[in-house]
Amino acid sequence: MTKLFSLLIFAIIAVTFTTITATAQPRQQKIQVILIPNDSDAVYKKGEKAKFKVMALHQGVAMVNPTISYEISEDLMAPHTNKEITLNGTEGTIDAGTMKKPGYLRIKTSITHNGKKYSTTGTVGFSPEELQPTVKIPKDFQQFWSNNLEKLHKVDLKPTMELLPDRCTKDVNVYHISYCNIGGTKMYGMLTMPAKEGKYPAILRFPGAGIGEKGGDITHAAQGAIILELGIHGIAVNLPSNVYSDLGNGILADYPSINLGNRDTYYYKRVYLGCVKGIDFLLSLPQCNGNIGTFGGSQGGALSIVTSALDNRIKASVAYFPALCDIEGYCNGRAGGWPHTFKIESNRTKENIEMMRYYDVANFARNLKNPIHYLYGYNDITCAPTSTRATYNAITAPKELIIGENIGHWTYPEQMSELWNWIIGTLNQK
Repeated sequence: MTKLFSLLIFAIIAVTFTTITATAQPRQQKIQVILIPNDSDAVYKKGEKAKFKVMALHQGVAMVNPTISYEISEDLMAPHTNKEITLNGTEGTIDAGTMKKPGYLRIKTSITHNGKKYSTTGTVGFSPEELQPTVKIPKDFQQFWSNNLEKLHKVDLKPTMELLPDRCTKDVNVYHISYCNIGGTKMYGMLTMPAKEGKYPAILRFPGAGIGEKGGDITHAAQGAIILELGIHGIAVNLPSNVYSDLGNGILADYPSINLGNRDTYYYKRVYLGCVKGIDFLLSLPQCNGNIGTFGGSQGGALSIVTSALDNRIKASVAYFPALCDIEGYCNGRAGGWPHTFKIESNRTKENIEMMRYYDVANFARNLKNPIHYLYGYNDITCAPTSTRATYNAITAPKELIIGENIGHWTYPEQMSELWNWIIGTLNQK
């Protein structure tokens, strides 16, 4: 019983995914279904059976004899079990079954009270350390990117920096910046630098999915680091919010699918190369001491890994629940990564599958050389743990891992602090 209660937090904080963001911890609900796996690490060997102790709380007080609906599925796959349980008093047990292959088993519960439905999700792993990406590596993967990097290096940087006095503090200067990228395009970002004269490490901070402005990372610049928050869409990052919403609802509504099937014009080609060009920008700053890291979550986690794999000037990387990992998983009977391109069967053409292999983060992760600090969550239904853990397992570089047994597509503040402290500390040691 002690073992069970050691993971009480697993379920108390778990809620529906409709209100969470990539970094914000979700609000606690009035009604909570508590799911406690019978393994204190929420990890089982293949073939072992997982059980959940289940309770329901109303404003923190145990409900008596409630009826709870639940479904069980493998990570992002269709449910294979749909049942109800009426608790005998204040608690009961759900037999979640097992998996005979490495992966994640998810149970989603719901309870209706006063006409409102409340949901909770719990996920456990089965031999997750054995997961490997399903995506194949094209024979000319290295050559393709080497050729494009060679073209990129010929692009004149032509950097611009505009000081934004209204955003500056006594300790940090803030600039809106731009530099040239391939194909006559530009990259834009918000640069924050310590105001005190000196040499500092620099961090490329990449955005999650979507289109929006960047405010500038004053907090971490004040800790003695140069931070460049990049935008990826080739537009300024300090425009009125309606510009970004118009683009997000218009021409860029489905940007991860733009030119799908053509490796030479696919949307992320310009993005990947533009992120690498950001290293040139940082090294052009007289305040940069040459120690550069990458940092990002979700789409930003993908870009952190890709940039680091493409350029050995990166000294350390942070990636949390990275997107674009093992996208091909759906073609092999298991969950794939965001943007879930191949969850749609009509997208599973030979042309599309072969093209996406050049952009799949798992193939870049295999080439990573610098140290990386990595985080993923079992309950993440945006960047499936099957895809993110498989990608982590493919990394042979020095690596550290934070597992969030109860987190979805978000992080606890303590976890984010650990990641930032690690990368700033690592770069300062170089």
